[in-house]
Amino acid sequence: MIRVDDLIAELCELPAKVIVGKKKRKEFQKVDLLVRMDCEGCERRVRKALEDMKGVSSVEVDPKQNKVTVSGQVEAPEVVKRLRRRAGKKAEPWPYVPYEVVPHPYAPGAYDKKAPPGYVRNVLDDPDKAPLVRASSMEERYTAAFSDDNPNSCAVM
Repeated sequence: MIRVDDLIAELCELPAKVIVGKKKRKEFQKVDLLVRMDCEGCERRVRKALEDMKGVSSVEVDPKQNKVTVSGQVEAPEVVKRLRRRAGKKAEPWPYVPYEVVPHPYAPGAYDKKAPPGYVRNVLDDPDKAPLVRASSMEERYTAAFSDDNPNSCAVM
């Protein structure tokens, strides 16, 4: 026969999710995506696919920048999956940041000619993408010493 104290002790050890069974609500967030859109029909398909999604409060589509911003209680992977399934569009996280954010926006790896005006690739998060973007002052001095743009540079080469 099971004692009441033993049963209570076992129930206290179980995780709260098993006992209550309630799902945790998603946070309100903003998801920015890069989606290739060629015409107004593409824009309309993307907007309609996302507006019908559960948890979405607003959808902003900018066809000139190929940018879609979804606000609401949604997760980025869910939005990407929905766009692929409903609109037939490939989506990826928005890879650009304003060029004022990056210390050396025109360094190789950061500058992208496909980026919208005033934006460069977000290379600050990944240290392997563009090491020159995060160059220290000593590295900058060494680079400038052998630069073709510097009139006082070393002509050893």
